[in-house]
Amino acid sequence: MSKKWISIMLAVLVAFAVSGCGQADEKASGDGKKEETKKEESKDSGNQEFSDLITFMEKETGGSAKKVFENTKPEQEYETEGIKVSLDEYQVLELNGLDEEHRTPFKKEEDGAVVLAKYTLKNESDQDVYYNPTLNMTFSGADKSYDNYRELLPEDKQIKEMLTPDNEYLWKKGETITGYYTYTMSKGDLEKAMDVSTVAIEVPAAQAEKDDYNSLIGEKGIFNVGLTEAGVKKVADNKKFYQDLTTKNDMGEKVMVDEKEGIGTNEKIGDLTFTLEGYQFAEFTPNAVEAPKFSNFKGDMVLLTVKLQVENGGKEQLSQGSPTSKLLIDGGADYTLDQPMLTGYAYDDVIEPGESGELLQIFVLDKEKYEKIWKDKSFEMEIAHLQNAKAKELFEGKTVSFKLK
Repeated sequence: MSKKWISIMLAVLVAFAVSGCGQADEKASGDGKKEETKKEESKDSGNQEFSDLITFMEKETGGSAKKVFENTKPEQEYETEGIKVSLDEYQVLELNGLDEEHRTPFKKEEDGAVVLAKYTLKNESDQDVYYNPTLNMTFSGADKSYDNYRELLPEDKQIKEMLTPDNEYLWKKGETITGYYTYTMSKGDLEKAMDVSTVAIEVPAAQAEKDDYNSLIGEKGIFNVGLTEAGVKKVADNKKFYQDLTTKNDMGEKVMVDEKEGIGTNEKIGDLTFTLEGYQFAEFTPNAVEAPKFSNFKGDMVLLTVKLQVENGGKEQLSQGSPTSKLLIDGGADYTLDQPMLTGYAYDDVIEPGESGELLQIFVLDKEKYEKIWKDKSFEMEIAHLQNAKAKELFEGKTVSFKLK
C-alpha cells in the first residue's frame, strides 16, 4: 500500500475518533445538565428568599430538604386597635439526614420536618407597644406546642430575634417588622398533623406598658392553617362558624343546620351590658383524636354556639371563663347545661373595665332529639355565676336571660 493511502486512512481514523469523543463528551455534558436541572427543580424556584433560607438550613443541619406543601396566600391576619400581625406564606418541609448535633428538636431522629413561616408585624396604632412574638403552633392530638427553633436560620431573619429582652420587646409606632419562624417536629408528628390537616397558631396580644400584663391591647388571636389542600379548604369553610374551641382547634367536622345573625337583644346585670348577636346550630362529628373527649355524649351531636358581646361598664374585670349557662328547651320541659371546655376560655381571659369583648357559650345536644323533637321548640339561655379573674362572684344570685328562638 502506498504511503499516500496510509496517510489518508490514518486521517480518516483520527477524524472518526475525534468525532466519537465529541459525541461522548456532548452526551456526558447533556446528562450533567439534565441532572443539574433536576436538582434545581427539587428546590422551590418560585420564591428565592425561601430557597435561600432552606439552603442555609440544609448547610446548618447537614440535612436535605424536600418541600411537601406550600401556601403563598394563607389570608390570615390579626388586627386590633392598629396592631396587625399577618401570616404571609409558609412551606411544609421534610428535613432528612440530619447530623447528630441538630436532632434534638426532631425527637433525636435522623429525619424530621419543619414548617417555615413568614410573618409581618405592623404597628399602625398611635403609640409604642411591647410585643413578644411567641407564635406557638399546635394541632388536634398534639402532645406539645411547637415554637421557633433558632438554630435553623440566620438570626437576622428570625422574627423572634427582632423583638427580644435586649430591646425590651419595644415595637415602635409606625414600625413594620418582617421575619421567619421555624416550627420543628418529628416526621411522625408531621404525619399526625397532616392527617388532621390543619394546625392552630396562637397570636399573642401586645402590651401598652412594659411588663404590665393588665395593659393588654385587645385579645389574643388564632390563625388556622391548612397543611394540605383539604386543610386549606377546611380553614376556608370553617370561617363561617363562630370560633369556639371545636372550630379553632379543628376538633371535627361541622355542618350548619340553623343560624341567626344580628339579633341585637340587650340585657343588663349591674354595670354589664350583654348583647345577643346570634346563634348557630351545627351537626358535629369529632375526629378520631378528639372523640374520647365526647364519650359522655351518646350518639350523634348537634352543637349550639351562642355569641354575645359584653360591655363592661363596671370597675371589675369580667372573666370570660367564669359564666355558667343553662339552656331551657320548650319552656323548660327539657334543659341542658353549657360545656365550658369547648369555649376555649381560661379564667384569666377577661373583659377589662371600660372595654367590650366577645362571649361564646356552647351546648351539646342529642342530634336525634334535636331533629325529632326540639328543633321547632323555643330555646332560652340563662347566664349565671359571673366572676372576676380571681373567682370573686360579681353579682351573687343574679342571672341574665335571652330568648334565642
